[in-house]
Amino acid sequence: MGGSAAFFDLDKTVIAKSSAMAFGRPFYRDGLINRRDVIKGAYGKLLQRMGGSDEVGMARTRDYLAELCKGWRVEQVEQIVQETLEELITPYVYAEAAALIGEHRAAGRDVVLVSGSGDVMVKPIGEALGVTDVIASRMVVHDGCYTGDIDFYAAGENKVTEVQKMAAERGYDLAESFAYSDSITDVPLLSCVGHPTAVNPDRALRRVATERGWPMLEFRHPVPLARRWRERPAVPVTAAVLVAAAGVATGLILWGRARKARAAQTLLTSR
Repeated sequence: MGGSAAFFDLDKTVIAKSSAMAFGRPFYRDGLINRRDVIKGAYGKLLQRMGGSDEVGMARTRDYLAELCKGWRVEQVEQIVQETLEELITPYVYAEAAALIGEHRAAGRDVVLVSGSGDVMVKPIGEALGVTDVIASRMVVHDGCYTGDIDFYAAGENKVTEVQKMAAERGYDLAESFAYSDSITDVPLLSCVGHPTAVNPDRALRRVATERGWPMLEFRHPVPLARRWRERPAVPVTAAVLVAAAGVATGLILWGRARKARAAQTLLTSR
């Protein structure tokens, strides 16, 4: 109680994939979704990753997911998630994220996962990481089944509302708190704390972070949870790093061209 907290987005920030998409295969296998749903879901995720997502796009995703889950038995979904978590999620946890979570705990901060995915998926992932506090989307349930209605959709400004509510209940000082995300849709979340950081940022978030002077990190090492606490420092995204990377790429191109030229010259000489 009190003090500060660290709020982590889940997909592409803590894990190297979409949590909702990861369970598509077992959902398809157990008859919860059909082939068309799999294709449509993958296409929608691709568009979101390429161009970000505005309020209209997030609303469409929310409505699509609500309709998709209508009639599913909660118990069946929970069982699928538990049975496949070790295979589909735990090998893809970023070592850097796990180490950072450990650092915040060592500093006495509460750690909270904040995700637009359903709480039935996010809570078990959090438990595997030792994180008990989550803010996630909640579906309406009646007689053990999802009704197709959404009680709370954790996206955009809605995340901020829940973070502020949690802060008021627990006495968190948001000015001293931290937030991490990869997506432009989480600018409101990042803006509501005193220490925002863009992790693996998409192009739009990278631009905003640069304009506002927010730190940027690259997480590059997804590893099984059994190895999650191994120290792997996150790589800061700075102008120097980008220039160095460009220099290496240019050097490789020039070296390749020179090699081809020498080979051609040797061939002509031999003739």
